[in-house]
Amino acid sequence: MKKYICEFIGTFILVLLGCGTAAVTGGALSILGVLTISFAFGLAIVAIAYSVGRISGGHVNPAVSLAMLISGKMTVKDFCGYVVAQIAGAFAGAGTLYGILSATNLTDPGLGANGYGELSMVGLALGAAVIVEIIATCIFVLAILGVTHDDKYDSMAGLVIGLVLTLIHIVTIPLTGTSVNPARSFAPAVIVGGTALSQVWVFIVAPFIGAAIAAVVWKYISSNSEE
Repeated sequence: MKKYICEFIGTFILVLLGCGTAAVTGGALSILGVLTISFAFGLAIVAIAYSVGRISGGHVNPAVSLAMLISGKMTVKDFCGYVVAQIAGAFAGAGTLYGILSATNLTDPGLGANGYGELSMVGLALGAAVIVEIIATCIFVLAILGVTHDDKYDSMAGLVIGLVLTLIHIVTIPLTGTSVNPARSFAPAVIVGGTALSQVWVFIVAPFIGAAIAAVVWKYISSNSEE
């Protein structure tokens, strides 16, 4: 239960701080906006990794938990518990953020919801959005699996993962708003509603596919290296 509580807290922090930065800065309307939001998500992961991550592993992402399940690093029971805790934490974070922003003069904060087409800075098409999210999640999860594979990297794992997430956001924020995390996308979309909610399936399905690919690839390349 302590692991699930930590996943709840971690996902709450990620959504509150990451999506909160996107909302209060007016979104990624400039290079400075993209960098600010990217570092907010990356630094949030670093903070989570070195606090509650010590207990639960700091997945705060159902796609990461799926990769760990496929890799044999967690049980089905824990996977289900993690996902429930992550979704609950995401809704708590998005709900808290919505409540805070309701007390400001921001008319349409958006809560950092993801999107394609009219919700993309560059008008990215549906098919391309799916591909972007699959590739980005695959890269992110491969980095996680790689840096957590050996205990000698434990002290730097959180920093490495946070920097990789920052890099991914820098590249993909203008394209899809960057998901790579179904829980982080689902909660804001439900609260915002409208087009964001109708498009959120992409940011649930694509990250899961990308994570599954990463897990399969990692199992193959890591087993070969050990042989």
